[in-house]
Amino acid sequence: MSTADVLIYTRTAGYRHASIPDGAAALVELAEEAGRAAEVTEDPDAFTPERLARCAVVVLLSTTGTVLTPEGRTAFEAYLRGGGALLAVHAAANAEPDWPFYGELLGTRFDGHPEVQPGTVLVAPGDHPATAPLPARWEWTDEWYNFTSAPRGARVLARADETSYRGGTHGDDHPLVWCREVDRGRVLLTALGHAPETYRDPLFRAHLAGALAWLTA
Repeated sequence: MSTADVLIYTRTAGYRHASIPDGAAALVELAEEAGRAAEVTEDPDAFTPERLARCAVVVLLSTTGTVLTPEGRTAFEAYLRGGGALLAVHAAANAEPDWPFYGELLGTRFDGHPEVQPGTVLVAPGDHPATAPLPARWEWTDEWYNFTSAPRGARVLARADETSYRGGTHGDDHPLVWCREVDRGRVLLTALGHAPETYRDPLFRAHLAGALAWLTA
């Protein structure tokens, strides 16, 4: 196995998704399939320069609210600016609401969602590993997140078709999955992943596996 591992962080200080255990188990399996060890933790003291130096990628899995200490924020920012990688999954869009750097990382902020319902994901053409396994029109059921704006400086990999469900606020350009670089680091956010069964779906697992592959390339 590679000496660089995957740190999966699941701490919540707000709403806690029932899918977190399923998501953590799936991400451990996907990391191991890619030849990397994985650790699941809710301990904010894991965010030290020494621990992060061993990470190929940090996953924030449906984290909500303020989940890092001031020291952890400093270490995490240095890790990402220095070439680290972040996979932000679902409610991680709603983490660290008062930390400006986290808003910079994502390029926007969470702005609520309608009820869980079926809809259509529009996958951008191209060969990005996170979305290459997906159909161009992907019928999916989820919590369709809205954001305060389009993500700044990002490559949007998938959008929501707001005509396919109720409660969207972006019109024809509703971002769901995007990636960007911050200094020497890489970030990918997928707003999908609300329900426990999501993490047993082969296409969604391929989506996460591709995201991990891009982040660790």
